[in-house]
Amino acid sequence: MPTPLKKKLSAPRRNHLDKCPTGIKGFDQVTEGGLPKNRTTLISGGAGSGKTLLGLDFLIKGATAYKEPGVFMSFEETANELYQDVASLNMDLSGLVSRKKILLEHVILERKDVHEINFNLEGIFVRLEHAIDSIGAKRVVLDSIESPFAGITDSGILRIEIKRLFRWLKEKKVTSIVTGEPNQGNYTRHGMEEYISDCIILLDNRVNEQIAIRRMRVIKYRGSNHGTNEYPFVIDSDGLSVIPITSAGLDQPGTNKKVSTGIPSLDKMFKGKPGYTRGSTVLASGTAGTGKTSLAASFAVESCKRGEKCLFLSYEESSGQLIQNMSSIGIHLEPWIKKGLLRIESTRPSFFGLEMHLLELYKSIEVFKPKAVVIDPLTSLIGEGDERQIRSMITRMIDLLKSRGITTFFTSLVSSAAQNDTSGEIGVSSLIDTWIVVRELEEDTSRKRIRGLFIVKSRGTGHESDVYKLILSDDGINLLPMDTPAGRDPKKRSDEKKLAGNLGVGK
Repeated sequence: MPTPLKKKLSAPRRNHLDKCPTGIKGFDQVTEGGLPKNRTTLISGGAGSGKTLLGLDFLIKGATAYKEPGVFMSFEETANELYQDVASLNMDLSGLVSRKKILLEHVILERKDVHEINFNLEGIFVRLEHAIDSIGAKRVVLDSIESPFAGITDSGILRIEIKRLFRWLKEKKVTSIVTGEPNQGNYTRHGMEEYISDCIILLDNRVNEQIAIRRMRVIKYRGSNHGTNEYPFVIDSDGLSVIPITSAGLDQPGTNKKVSTGIPSLDKMFKGKPGYTRGSTVLASGTAGTGKTSLAASFAVESCKRGEKCLFLSYEESSGQLIQNMSSIGIHLEPWIKKGLLRIESTRPSFFGLEMHLLELYKSIEVFKPKAVVIDPLTSLIGEGDERQIRSMITRMIDLLKSRGITTFFTSLVSSAAQNDTSGEIGVSSLIDTWIVVRELEEDTSRKRIRGLFIVKSRGTGHESDVYKLILSDDGINLLPMDTPAGRDPKKRSDEKKLAGNLGVGK
């Protein structure tokens, strides 16, 4: 009699956790899709960390982007106070309330309302259910969870009522956020909500070297992978944005297309197809007055000549000063600004933190849609954080620009003491595709200080390795080999006279 075949055992199917996208920039990337759908998330943070604003942003994005109405139940702020909270932001909270996309409920709790004997949340359940059903809400925010339990000391009653609240919200099939304040090693005042919540997000607003930095961390997320690091976030006119805005992967597409440097003699220093690789990063480093900004401006103008938009971020010079200085060497920026192909944004690095600089770059790219970006100089950001923060921010910046196929030109200032060192002072040369060094040299014949330029590296492209003389004149920028007869005898070249008059330009 044949032996019966054994039933093939199949691996148990993994349940997929449904998620509710928040619509908040970067947040859904960190949480890999958003908050757990139809479950409760605890947002913990101190005063001024952004808890209430995150809850409002969650509801507003839900109503506008995902057609999910929401209820905001506040135990501390009235509707008018909430309107004032978002008055400086581009959030149409009052409009959404008037169209019944969002419902604001203010619950006033007085001492007589909170009794430890026979305490329950039935009154809140009734109001919340009516609010949810009246607009068909899919999202709920309770701000803050500690207020209804402020006078309760019996931990047994607390646990029972908190569990009832969370279970009730789950049965209503709404995605909920409750806010709380950390206290003595717990993420809430009572330390119980954190055990019942399916997801915990910790917000922090700290000050480091007189610079305020907001951070977000996912403490736990049941049934889901998530980013486990601390992520900086900012609050601006559009609400919250979590950094990184882009992924930090190395998946940018390669290309062999080239774009001109804007200087014909520099183009010739690249063998094969002349110029920089499209979508790559270029770094020009050197001491003050060696011509870094001039090289960057030439590249910007050349991009505009091709009909491509260029964004120029200047951290040391105003747009007017930059236009005037560049016109002294025949680089005219103003016509391209008037044509709408060039945008100059001048900002002091200390005006706001590193995260805000990255967010502003992101927003400018979204609006202006440039094909080329100049950042002059990158080293101005050094004083706005420690080495690790700076490198992390610049890595994300490079990732953002490369993922959009934008050719980027950075300048980097090297101190006079390190002018013979090609290491740079910001430590990002390993992230750069093409690295150009400009420095001051001394001619043997005339004992004059001149500018020299050489290419340290250019990934995927052959290039000259000799040092070339960099000439800034009224007619623009030119490069000459150091060993030419004209180079050895400055009297035979009119450019040397122009050079002497332009050494003080300080580019």
